[in-house]
Amino acid sequence: MVMLNKFKQTQEQWGGSNEVIDHWLETRQSLIVEYCKLAALQPCSTKTATVTELPSPAELQGFCQHLVDYISEGHFKIYDMVMDKWQSTGFKVTEEINQTYGHIVLTTEPLLNFTDSYAAIADNDELESFDSDLSLIGEIIEARFEVEDQLIQQIADSLAVPPGA
Repeated sequence: MVMLNKFKQTQEQWGGSNEVIDHWLETRQSLIVEYCKLAALQPCSTKTATVTELPSPAELQGFCQHLVDYISEGHFKIYDMVMDKWQSTGFKVTEEINQTYGHIVLTTEPLLNFTDSYAAIADNDELESFDSDLSLIGEIIEARFEVEDQLIQQIADSLAVPPGA
């Protein structure tokens, strides 16, 4: 899966550089694993019909909770910790960093809408649009990860040049 390959590249590039980033990447990895488990429940064809194996309510609730935790931790802990550490070394937030963070924020609402739709399903609920919804969420998560990586890169680039240089 493309998302997992990109994660491995990010982990190779940034892993071990900072405790906060390491924690962020570990959290991201477990979210990717959970997403892949849900996405692996593909429709299977038999000679007479197509049967779709859907995730259980518990599996969906677990993924939705992890997604909410990832978003919350990003917004209310990790970004703040990275920015505080960065600013404590004399750096100021640039317009480019603000715009990148703004792009991350744009992914939040559709992700939370997905969790609102699927976190409280029951065994007998019809999940007619689940496959397309899960696919879309995968694309949004992947886009979010790319923008988060851009934010890390922008901060790392700025750290390479001392303030006032």
